Amino acid sequence: MFRDTRLLGLPVPWHRTFEEVNLRFYVRRTGSDGRVRRAVVFLRELVPRRAIALVARQVYNEPYLAVPMWHDISLTPDTGGRIAYCWRANGAPFTVEGHVRGLPALPEPSSAAAFITEHYWGYTRQRDGGTMEYEVTHPQWPVWTLDRWRIDGPFDGLYGPAFGAILRGAPVSALAAPGSPVAVHVGVRL
Repeated sequence: MFRDTRLLGLPVPWHRTFEEVNLRFYVRRTGSDGRVRRAVVFLRELVPRRAIALVARQVYNEPYLAVPMWHDISLTPDTGGRIAYCWRANGAPFTVEGHVRGLPALPEPSSAAAFITEHYWGYTRQRDGGTMEYEVTHPQWPVWTLDRWRIDGPFDGLYGPAFGAILRGAPVSALAAPGSPVAVHVGVRL
């Protein structure tokens, strides 16, 4: 969930709180300072509003698509609960759902959960084939491991047959994080 969203620090009326579901992969790059930057690259980002998708595509060249979308979150940081995101794309229904119990905890530094949540950089391809690198800052997130999960939909039509096959299989890990405020900094061309 995006909450209190701002574009270049400015709130956009009627577009501050919304769902996003994304398909991403993880990369590493050694920066000019010699430090390894763990980052994400988005393959597809789904949001419920056309204006959000349009601005993200035009300004950031991110692969956003607007689809009818809704969520059902009955989750508390101390007891857990249920998280579900649903959307329609190409006339078909999709669902991603998970159930958690108890308190979230900070992941062990070498765990899959830390690998997934501890990324503070992003990369996006530019229209001319170049790459933009941007920093993302947020505190370390505690996580829950999902007790139960469900993912439904004809993902081949949305992401292609290779990713569709992966999404039909059992996950290697399934987790949820309560999140926090996040700042996405102005990008730099590489």
